[in-house]
Amino acid sequence: MLWRACRGNVFLRQAEIETPLEDPTTGDEVYKSVFIIFFQGDQLKTRVRKICEGFRASLYPCRETPADRREMAMSVMTRIEDLNTVLGQTQDHRHRVLVAAAKNIKSWFIKVRKIKAIYHTLNLFNLDVTQKCLIAECWVPVLDMEAIQLALRRGTERSGSSVPPILNRMDTFEDPPTYNRTNKFTKAFQALVDAYGVANYREVNPAPYAIITFPFLFAVMFGDLGHGLIMFLFALYMVLKEKPLQAKKTDNEIWNIFFGGRYCLLLMGLFSIYTGIIYNDVFSKSLNIFGSHWKNDFGKDLLMTHKDMTIDPKDSYSGTPYPVGLDPIWQIASNKIVFLNAFKMKVSIILGVAQMLFGVVLSLWNYRYFNRKLDIYLIFVPQIIFLCFLFLYMVILMFIKWVTYEATASPESGLGPTCAPSILITFINMVLFKPADKVAGCDPYMYGGQAGLQKLLVVVALLCVPWMLLAKPLYIMRNQKKAHLLLNNHVANAENAENGITTHGDLEGENAPATQPPAQKPAGGHDEEDLTELFIHSGIHTIEYVLGSVSHTASYLRLWALSLAHAQLSEVLWSMVMRLGLTVDGWKGGIMVYVMFAFWAVLTVSILVLMEGLSAFLHTLRLHWVEFQSKFYSGTGYTFSPFSFEVILEQAASSNDD
Repeated sequence: MLWRACRGNVFLRQAEIETPLEDPTTGDEVYKSVFIIFFQGDQLKTRVRKICEGFRASLYPCRETPADRREMAMSVMTRIEDLNTVLGQTQDHRHRVLVAAAKNIKSWFIKVRKIKAIYHTLNLFNLDVTQKCLIAECWVPVLDMEAIQLALRRGTERSGSSVPPILNRMDTFEDPPTYNRTNKFTKAFQALVDAYGVANYREVNPAPYAIITFPFLFAVMFGDLGHGLIMFLFALYMVLKEKPLQAKKTDNEIWNIFFGGRYCLLLMGLFSIYTGIIYNDVFSKSLNIFGSHWKNDFGKDLLMTHKDMTIDPKDSYSGTPYPVGLDPIWQIASNKIVFLNAFKMKVSIILGVAQMLFGVVLSLWNYRYFNRKLDIYLIFVPQIIFLCFLFLYMVILMFIKWVTYEATASPESGLGPTCAPSILITFINMVLFKPADKVAGCDPYMYGGQAGLQKLLVVVALLCVPWMLLAKPLYIMRNQKKAHLLLNNHVANAENAENGITTHGDLEGENAPATQPPAQKPAGGHDEEDLTELFIHSGIHTIEYVLGSVSHTASYLRLWALSLAHAQLSEVLWSMVMRLGLTVDGWKGGIMVYVMFAFWAVLTVSILVLMEGLSAFLHTLRLHWVEFQSKFYSGTGYTFSPFSFEVILEQAASSNDD
């Protein structure tokens, strides 16, 4: 373009700059060229300048004499060295400033977040009309009132304020939040309860009772001394190394869940060790510490030819029970499952009825605290009678059966093992008003007068159903009618007084306000809707409690089912994996045992401890949420969220990690 515009009267030379240059605006590397143009005359100079400016080229003057050009090059080199020196010093200074700031950046972030949180809270205050103080309303734990007053007084002294702080308790119609004080031990159990629902203000908190009942019911399903010991040692490691493990903050959610519930896992493992001792079950094997209390009356030749011989308890049992837990002889008995099924099934029902009965008793504490005397007589009393007369009576029959019938009883007494009636059949016949099934030579009943007493218990239990269903709505309806009648009489007496008519009824009306209930709306409209809702609400709760008592009792059979499944799975794993290594003799057997033990250990930890433990944990959680807490716990409150720097900093740290 220069050649055409200048008609060939310019001399141009250009060269590529090999080193890329940095664009000061974008920071990108740019490759550029340098060129020099020779021409004559001001007219060509104008044309060349316009073309170079059109292509956005940077123009630099070029001296005419070599000496001037050499002097100019030296001055440019000097300026470049000066700029490099300034840049180097600036870089060093910036590095020193950033290193010094890095030492304090964490504390600065904490201070800024605290100051922002304080000012955010202060912005919620209202300014007093005198423009000299701030007023705020907030929820405060009653036990912390003195500490708050002391903190306000200390803040006033340090700030030099002339206005003293004033802290007053106010009456409010709002529902207060729920605040349950926890520590590192009770925090996990309270979290399990709050996951279902936060308690209403001053409602009975199930967490203190769950500290014992939750690990125990878990251990009933997870009853194995070996597996419980593994869980206990893992939790004990987390408890003993609590501070260093807590300092290592990690984003692994599974580890955080385990670490947060370390004390719960510790108790679960400890209780599992206890139930494992009761079941005498260690990795599907038993501990023969005290020696079996059964003896074999058959000869060796007879046993080798008849391996399914049955031992008679009357002749082969020593008469004294095994000191702790089950006799180890049951581990090799062919009817082991039949015996353990009956034992664990009855234990599950006993534990379930006991926990449900305790839950109903806890509802009495709620009624008494909230001064709901009507609910005590019209809800609690029929509920406790219904549960005791049916299901607690069934539990009592189990103990009567255990104590009354024995193998050494004479056939004439009718108390032999063949005469023991089935508790399930007895309970079904009791509810259906059917007589007990007769067996030759045996008394169909466990005690005298059982048939009449059972009919009485069922009738009273059935009468509790309409008691729970209708008593409270009818009582409230009757009181409302009385209130409407008194209100109408009072209005009529007031109208007669305005008309100048004085009667004995007027005098009664004048004295009535001292004793009569407050004025209410006339019947109809909203009151009728409230009564309808009351009948529906009462019907729902009655049906839920009556049917729930049956279904919840059956639901506790999961204690037996999971315990049986866990024991059988452990036995299958031993017989199919570990036993293979024990069947090989010689040096090959040692290698086989080593390999099979590793395989068995991995499956034991992954399946029996982790998966079965998680299954038992979830079932235990369901038993507490549904079967236990539904008897007394509504869980419709909301939690108290205090102003806490610790919580604010944790939330800020988690948001930064995200």
